[in-house]
Amino acid sequence: MLIFFLEFLFMLFKRLGIDLGTANSLVYLAGEGVVLNEPTVVAVSIEDNRVVAVGNEAREMLGRTPGNIIASRPLKDGVIADYALTEAMLRYFLDKVCGRTRFFKPEVMICIPAGCTQVEKRAVMDATLSAGARTVYLIEEPLAAAIGAKIPIAQASGNMIVDTGGGSSEAAVISLGGVVVHNSVRVAGTKLDEAVATYIKKKFNLIIGERMAEDVKIQIGDAMPQKSAVKNPARKMEVRGRDSLTGLPRMIELTSEEVASALNNQLNSIITGIKEVLENTPPELASDIIDKGIVLSGGTALLKNIDKLIMQATGVAVHIAEDPLLCVVKGTGVALENIDLYKRTISKR
Repeated sequence: MLIFFLEFLFMLFKRLGIDLGTANSLVYLAGEGVVLNEPTVVAVSIEDNRVVAVGNEAREMLGRTPGNIIASRPLKDGVIADYALTEAMLRYFLDKVCGRTRFFKPEVMICIPAGCTQVEKRAVMDATLSAGARTVYLIEEPLAAAIGAKIPIAQASGNMIVDTGGGSSEAAVISLGGVVVHNSVRVAGTKLDEAVATYIKKKFNLIIGERMAEDVKIQIGDAMPQKSAVKNPARKMEVRGRDSLTGLPRMIELTSEEVASALNNQLNSIITGIKEVLENTPPELASDIIDKGIVLSGGTALLKNIDKLIMQATGVAVHIAEDPLLCVVKGTGVALENIDLYKRTISKR
């Protein structure tokens, strides 16, 4: 009877880990795992400022809404750009996972970019509390990614993680359960999409939407141009958009080599950020990183040949984490379930 009662209480007191990303948001429910993965998009009615749709439904509206509805991303570069929309989106996530009618408010842990200002941290906490959380914990994104990638961060040894998500790329060296050196570059998946769209507009006079640019990056995106066209023929893709001169719909064929050229400058910015972290790393930890290599996580880690490009630029071996898209949210969930082990690196309110 006591065990049943305890299980019933555990069901009522739910604990959630949220990876609040610029492109996608994921929710981890303690005891169950990842239960929600939806785009960070909110559609709002202009007339009465009412939230029309959130997540997958809102993403379908991007670039396709009538004049009285706006579909937008409430986060930019990994931090809150629109407080009201972020609060509405968080409330939607809590309602979807915990139910609209709940006896007890859930505990929520949210990951934030390393080096966030106090104002940015407060905005995340306030939005989460207003959305219906009882207690809010904050954990730094690189630390959560390292935990999710199963890196032994508690040891007195240097481990380097590079988390490249939608809004920012976080590079950090972790030792003894804390971040020793970190650098955040506001260049990641979204900027890569913009680079593809800009390149196509300049070269082909073709205007494409946000979703088409992302599809191009995912399907034929490449971090390195192919040196041998015989051994590695360029992949091709049909791209549809609107001609900027005539205003009429038009289709072009794009190759992976052209996409690699379009992404070059943005990828160099990410590499510069990684190099800055390596340059500021203490010698003892730097020797550990040479032995272990750099671990890549986040959605941009799935870009073809990005590991080879970073290895070529830094001279350090690069490994892509298992399931890189889920590293941050899994790490957030693990930290939430073992909060006493990570209390030194967690902010609470």
